[in-house]
Amino acid sequence: MRVLIVDDDFYSRVMLHDMMRPVAECHIAVNGEEAVGAFKKALEDGRPYDLVCMDLVMPEMDGQQALREMRGYENDRGLSDIQRCKVVVISMLEDSRETNDAFFLGGADCFLVKPIDEERFMAELRALGLTA
Repeated sequence: MRVLIVDDDFYSRVMLHDMMRPVAECHIAVNGEEAVGAFKKALEDGRPYDLVCMDLVMPEMDGQQALREMRGYENDRGLSDIQRCKVVVISMLEDSRETNDAFFLGGADCFLVKPIDEERFMAELRALGLTA
């Protein structure tokens, strides 16, 4: 499994990387702009990400905009819902508008609030069909 971890907070990136490292090849982006670039390159290289863990509040480009652009690249390639990567939005925000936008405008598959509980996170990944 290939995972893109997108968060401007160093400790959040490290925590997610430590959780995912035993089961995935992990790449890291520190803002939405970097994430979109890495995502696009992975699609172009024929090695798309299986999972994107996306923070919402970041400099340069926020997670909402990055997610919309990523989904746009998938749509441009004609990927079906089954072929698209899974996106877990991870944020300190518990705002219902942000949650709504992540799901309905950005196509997120799951929304978790920081700090992340490892057992819950892995259970969500299993529910998405990503881990054993």
